[in-house]
Amino acid sequence: MNRAFALLTGGAFLTLAVGALASAEPVWATLLGAVFATVGTAGFAWVRRRGQLGWSIAYVVLQLPLAYAVFVFDPGVGATLFFVVLVSQCVLLLPRPGTALVILLVPLAHAGMAWDQALREGLGLFASVVFAAVITELLQREQKTRRELAKAHEQLRDYAAQAERLATAHERNRVARDIHDGLGHALTVVQMQVKAARAVLESDSAKADTVLAKAQEQAEAALADVRRSVSTLREPRSIPPLPEALSALAEETSATGIPTAVTISGTERALADEVREALYRTAQEGLTNVRKHAGATHAELVLDYTEAEVRVAVRDDGTGAVDGRTPGFGLLGLRERAASLGGRLTFEPAPGTGCTLTMEVPA
Repeated sequence: MNRAFALLTGGAFLTLAVGALASAEPVWATLLGAVFATVGTAGFAWVRRRGQLGWSIAYVVLQLPLAYAVFVFDPGVGATLFFVVLVSQCVLLLPRPGTALVILLVPLAHAGMAWDQALREGLGLFASVVFAAVITELLQREQKTRRELAKAHEQLRDYAAQAERLATAHERNRVARDIHDGLGHALTVVQMQVKAARAVLESDSAKADTVLAKAQEQAEAALADVRRSVSTLREPRSIPPLPEALSALAEETSATGIPTAVTISGTERALADEVREALYRTAQEGLTNVRKHAGATHAELVLDYTEAEVRVAVRDDGTGAVDGRTPGFGLLGLRERAASLGGRLTFEPAPGTGCTLTMEVPA
């Protein structure tokens, strides 16, 4: 806006210089107009950069008498434009009451004329400077709105980048959970089944062959799960109804030498895919830990449908000790699943009497 005022001031001075040739005092009008134009460009830019009200008032106190003096020597269009420039600058430098005072003082430049001419010319000048003040105020608001909009856009870009980072982290955690819960579980089962087959290979080859066949089926299922994950990444794993899926998990664990029972209470009902997946993964992770760490002889899966929630619990009769181990990625992933569904996950080791892993989610 400083450039615009510089151009307007320069145009006003050129108009004044041309008009002054026909005035009675062309030298004084041109000289005073040059001083006004110089202060109105360089001085205005300097005062506006300072941003201090005292300097702004001093600037107006200097420029207003100069404009009066120019008008006295050449009351033409050029001098009138000086008043327009000064009032527009006041909008940017002074509070509104100060600008209003300058607007009221401007028509006094016609005080020496006949009253009818002074009234006519004064009203015209008054209307001109009021119009200039209104336009300048609107331009100032428009520039302020543009700055605020640019700042809002910058903040929006920052928020979008932050959301993208959070989404990336969320997706990375989800993939990590799926790898641990799916492939990790399958490999654990295969490992346990291979151990069981080797244990009876010499004494009962038929049983060993049956166990190895189950291990092969589990490996093929894991491979299919990996291929499906690679091709779709975000597509949820298709699992059968929860009671059926839990029964299959119990059979897997029983096949590794740890008899596992399934207890279902309450009225079965349809569950959202996310809820069913979370409960299934809880049972899967719990039984995997039973096989790897518990030293248990029996395990139990409990599925309980209540009025407001659905609960899955995995119990065993193992040692119930964690031997100083910190919770692994499996429990961390399950806690994340429970939190995302508004549920809760609890893990209760009881030394000498086993452990209980429970997830409860609204459903």
